[in-house]
Amino acid sequence: MDRRRLLQVGAIVSIAVLSGCTPSGGSAETPGLEPRGTVLTTVKPTKQNLTNQISLAGKVTINPVFGIVTPVSGEIRYVNRKPSKTPATRPMWVATVWDDGVPRKVEIPKDSLMAGRLMDDRAEVTAGMPVVSARHAGYGIVADIDSSQAYRLSGAVKTIRAQIKNGPGPFACTALGTIAALPAGTIPEPPPPPTPAPQGSGAPPAGPTAGPEGDGTPGGSESTGMQLVCTAPGNVKLINGASVTLDVITARASNVMVLPVEAVAGVQGRGKVDVVGPDRTRKTVDVVLGLTDGKVVQIKSGLRGDETIAVPGPDLPTAAPDGQGPDGQPKVAG
Repeated sequence: MDRRRLLQVGAIVSIAVLSGCTPSGGSAETPGLEPRGTVLTTVKPTKQNLTNQISLAGKVTINPVFGIVTPVSGEIRYVNRKPSKTPATRPMWVATVWDDGVPRKVEIPKDSLMAGRLMDDRAEVTAGMPVVSARHAGYGIVADIDSSQAYRLSGAVKTIRAQIKNGPGPFACTALGTIAALPAGTIPEPPPPPTPAPQGSGAPPAGPTAGPEGDGTPGGSESTGMQLVCTAPGNVKLINGASVTLDVITARASNVMVLPVEAVAGVQGRGKVDVVGPDRTRKTVDVVLGLTDGKVVQIKSGLRGDETIAVPGPDLPTAAPDGQGPDGQPKVAG
């Protein structure tokens, strides 16, 4: 082979190397990197005890407002209560929810006052809906809750431990009412006194209005955001406005299957995980979720426990813009 022929062959090889192409025309893989889509990080489910515990920042507040929820779904009928400054000395009946002809009482706890109705009288309500606002008489502790904490606190609060900054604690704090945001509450004006029936008309005398006599106190309550309200034991000295840290436990579970939260799409109720097969391919499966402590989440069902799970978990589909279907095409009326 002459010198000119050798130079031509060398030039062709140099161009192929510089352009990143193999002699066969296919793309060459970048040295040191796995092919796109290869699963690099995996975990296996483990078992452990799990506590759903959340730390909240609160303040000591005078006469905090809290919400009372309905125990069942049905039609609510309010008791005609007049505003009062005297707290209830025992649980006080403020409304009734009728469910298929069965009445269920709604009561505010002792040491509180009726602050307002949150629904219209005879409205249809669902179980767990705030229907009455009450005002605790005296000191309470109030902590605001943001949306990222709401579902972790939506179950029944088991225990609350409070620590006042540079003050008493830790001590048990008793939760009042619901964490749901409350609309403005109202107490209607009392009806006018009945007109006495004429002598000899035979009409029965009007009965008394239910509830304590009013003292001219304006009725109603302002709207609130989501918040937790609790009360300290009587022997704990409280100062209005003092900062408090609350450690809230809503649930505990023993020896349950868990995965890191990074491996799971979704954090409440139902979620998805990617199971990695022997050939390193992913298969997305549905799982039922339980408690979470922010680091791991309980897997109640959907996995055997011996699977290999990809990290991070699968991407959830994003919501389509208004006026478009899930495929991005315009919605068709019909």
